[in-house]
Amino acid sequence: MNIPFLDSWRKRHASESAGSPLAVAFDRDPEGAGELLGECALLRDRVARSGVELDDTPRSLRELDQLPPRWRDDPEELPWVGNDAGLYLGTVIVRNVPGARWEVWPGGGPVVRLASGREVQVVEAGLDWAMTGSPELSQVYAEAAEH
Repeated sequence: MNIPFLDSWRKRHASESAGSPLAVAFDRDPEGAGELLGECALLRDRVARSGVELDDTPRSLRELDQLPPRWRDDPEELPWVGNDAGLYLGTVIVRNVPGARWEVWPGGGPVVRLASGREVQVVEAGLDWAMTGSPELSQVYAEAAEH
């Protein structure tokens, strides 16, 4: 059945449904979506117990690197801490490295694009850090800061 107003509604909403919810959020409100990614509630809660304040600075990444990895004792919590660590790393890069910004891949994954055009896979780096301790978050930040 051909309903003209329905066809125009579908066209208007097709672009929204084509992207992930995160991509749509970044299109509508990039600053707000970036703030949301920087919340990292689980990570902030876990490290606050150790006396580390996550203040979105490179110094806090060095402090995170020094924490005993107690999250590795809980296989259910490990990926969540790693994901939050990656998002926090991305937040620190975006807030402190000139020209760095969040981007969302078509599949929905957030990455940080540096002014040079290089992409930093922050979530992947956070997961590696949470599981093995390497690469250190401060090392990933330092590499991003020099590009």
